[in-house]
Amino acid sequence: MAASVLGSIVALWWVIEILDTYLLNDWLQGNGIQPRQPRGLDGILWAPFLHSDFGHVMSNTFPFLILSGLILLRGFRRWLTITIIGLSLGGFLTWLLAFEGRSNHIGASGVVFAYFGALFGAAFFERKPAAFAPAIVAMVMYTTTVVVGLVPQAFVSWEGHLAGFVSGIVAAKLLADERPPRKDPDADIEKYFGTDEPWLTS
Repeated sequence: MAASVLGSIVALWWVIEILDTYLLNDWLQGNGIQPRQPRGLDGILWAPFLHSDFGHVMSNTFPFLILSGLILLRGFRRWLTITIIGLSLGGFLTWLLAFEGRSNHIGASGVVFAYFGALFGAAFFERKPAAFAPAIVAMVMYTTTVVVGLVPQAFVSWEGHLAGFVSGIVAAKLLADERPPRKDPDADIEKYFGTDEPWLTS
């Protein structure tokens, strides 16, 4: 089921871009997130499905599939929750805080950055192998890309990337399994010798 969902999402991206490029003269691209403009608020829903060109779609396709797969190792419900938070919170933060001079933010990279943030956040908040292993894979593969994507630059929605990354960390915090309590270093001593300290008594 999960593979079908991911494949359908990516296929939809490509179909939309093909139609927008060859039939609609890129008209759909204008429906992205437009910072602090009421008419651009609904772009939070549409932006992840819109891309500037085929290269833009391609640049999001493989990171989306790989990072989604790493999150799915811990269940479909977790992936769905992170995706919804990445779309809604990440999109809203982009609308609220992005530089107004860049009038239209489109692309699924905000969600991709939310996945990276969620993997990184899970490792930080939970500190257990189930969280560490996917995070290490993600960091080995994409740390450079993420760092570059967060640097302010022209013609790149770095604000959307940053908003997505932050929303992913928020999702990780909300979904984090409770850490096991720290072991008391005196527990083993007390187990074998009891709680009294006879050597201190006369």
